[in-house]
Amino acid sequence: MMKYAYYPGCSLKGTAIDYHASTLALAGRLGIELVELEDWVCCGASPAHQRNPILAAGIANLLLSLSSGVSSQIAVLCAACYHNMKKAEEEMRRDGRHRNEVEALTGIRFDPEVRTRHFLDILDKDLGLAALKEKVVRPLEGLRVACYYGCLLSRPPIIAFDDPEVPEIMERVLRAAGAEPVNWTHRLECCGASHAVPLTDAVLRLVNDILISARDAGAEIVSCACPLCQANLDMRQDEIRKKLGVTHNLPVVYFTQLLGIACGATGEDVKIRKGMVSAEPLLRFKNLL
Repeated sequence: MMKYAYYPGCSLKGTAIDYHASTLALAGRLGIELVELEDWVCCGASPAHQRNPILAAGIANLLLSLSSGVSSQIAVLCAACYHNMKKAEEEMRRDGRHRNEVEALTGIRFDPEVRTRHFLDILDKDLGLAALKEKVVRPLEGLRVACYYGCLLSRPPIIAFDDPEVPEIMERVLRAAGAEPVNWTHRLECCGASHAVPLTDAVLRLVNDILISARDAGAEIVSCACPLCQANLDMRQDEIRKKLGVTHNLPVVYFTQLLGIACGATGEDVKIRKGMVSAEPLLRFKNLL
């Protein structure tokens, strides 16, 4: 059994509990042991690096140190958490002066052997697509999926685990499970992130453009790897209808939910009912639930 330290982060224990639940359900069926870090803290999200870059890197260094005795590799799911931790890790590895400042602030020595890994990368490179395909008991045949990466998962290039400009890793893993990823234009476009609070109208326009692109490409469902992206694309659809006069009814789920179902998990296991736009009717129509 493959074993990794696991950092869920704040969102996966709150608003994105379906991401957390589906990750554990999937990992268990794939023979991947995820050991949650003890006494983990928030990765700092956006405020930390805006306030103090050394402090932000210090938080990441603390989280990396928590994997001691568990694994030299930390599995991360949230795109923002992965982005913050991997960027800090690589900067400490490459810049000795920066690393010294971080260590002086935190009193924690940076361990260059510890690596931050996104779960998509683990599925693709460590488990392998052939092994993943062998675990599929309910192929996602005929399910047309728009794989949405957003901003944080593959940029800047130092954090990328696939081509930062044309990533295809989500398409690869979902295709191994039998899905039909569509080719569309807005897979890397920003959803507006937390600007949904101060700049709601701008975010509605961004989300609307993303959903139109997915729909026009023939997608029946959108697959995400970021809690904030999933929330914006899912919960803004009704507001778009009211303010922009455009009707969408496109389920937005996590890639782990689709893979979990393909590998035998139930809808309840992956909390498929949590979305504002339910994916359940579509998945039942496809005989996947």
